Amino acid sequence: MDYLPLAFTKSNIKNTNMTDLADKKCIPCEGGIPSFNLEEIHKYLKKVDGWDVESKDKKDYYIIKNFDFNNFLESQKFVNKVGEIAEQEGHHPDIWFGWGYAKVKIQTHAINGLHESDFVLAAKIDKI
Repeated sequence: MDYLPLAFTKSNIKNTNMTDLADKKCIPCEGGIPSFNLEEIHKYLKKVDGWDVESKDKKDYYIIKNFDFNNFLESQKFVNKVGEIAEQEGHHPDIWFGWGYAKVKIQTHAINGLHESDFVLAAKIDKI
């Protein structure tokens, strides 16, 4: 798993644009469009809080974030809320969780990369 340089990782300042993203609707993607390049990823990464960008092969990027909780029940409640948002948006992340943690990975599978809807979903998750 490759990691992007620090400039492309966690945002240190919560940007007001995150609210703008959270107000948008995810648009279903069936492929046929290009995924974001690194410049576009960097622009959108500034609009969400604390998400990392990773890649398995330096071209198929995804965003991922770890969430910490005080116990299993809090983790489970969070994951259930993420699931509700995912169903409403028609955009489904990969989720792992257990006692005191949850991890969410978002990518547009149809294009093996990132597009605006991935960041929209991330912003909505951050509002939980």
